[in-house]
Amino acid sequence: MSFRSAGFRPAVLGSAIALVFALSASVVTAQDAQPKTAAPAAAATAATPASAAPLVAPAVAEAAKPGDAAAGQAKAAACGACHGMDGNSSDAQYPKLAGQSERYIVRQLTDFKAGKRQNPIMLGMATPLSPQDMHDVGAYFASKTPLPGVADQALVEKGETLFRQGDSTRGIPACMACHSIDGRGNPGAMYPQLTSQHAQYVQATLKAWHDGTTWGDDAQSQIMPAIAKKLDADDISALSSYIEGLHSADTQPAATPSP
Repeated sequence: MSFRSAGFRPAVLGSAIALVFALSASVVTAQDAQPKTAAPAAAATAATPASAAPLVAPAVAEAAKPGDAAAGQAKAAACGACHGMDGNSSDAQYPKLAGQSERYIVRQLTDFKAGKRQNPIMLGMATPLSPQDMHDVGAYFASKTPLPGVADQALVEKGETLFRQGDSTRGIPACMACHSIDGRGNPGAMYPQLTSQHAQYVQATLKAWHDGTTWGDDAQSQIMPAIAKKLDADDISALSSYIEGLHSADTQPAATPSP
């Protein structure tokens, strides 16, 4: 893991689908075949043999396959306007998605679509996406490399201390405990990658959490708001800057071959 200070200057989710019907045609046919003297609809439904259930289940929910990055590239075209075609956004108010894990991206898109995470732009982008679309888009951005960012040298020491050690006197855990020492995150636990993320985006997000914003109602969604409430404005500024300059060796720009 290496760190970029201000002395360096490195370069820095749509497709629509049709709604799925709750009942398949085969179920309708089976219902039409019921005797005319059958009990009222509610009773008839209750008496439907268990063998009919498999006809309904596949139409209600279909498990998504692991994402296909190639298919995701086309599906992510509209995302590029804000997040960059390769997931490296040029506008710091929009997060970099390059290198972010597929599972984390799917989780956020699902929450945007369900309204658990509030953002009017992302609600519009996520609403037409199927679970498979989300996985494909996630796989595409996960295959990209985040461009290293730049940190303010004056904030590095404080930011590094909070990121690596936290502050036990205030009950603030080290960021790296969940997001890893180089900020690459933990895909299995769906802790996101932070490395090289825009300081402006990180700062705005931490402040929103500090002020009471949440991204869901499950236990995992409560982790960061609880931590952010313990951070003051200086902590947030230092952490945000440090995170932008944080990157691992494999996010270094490729060396230019000699002529």
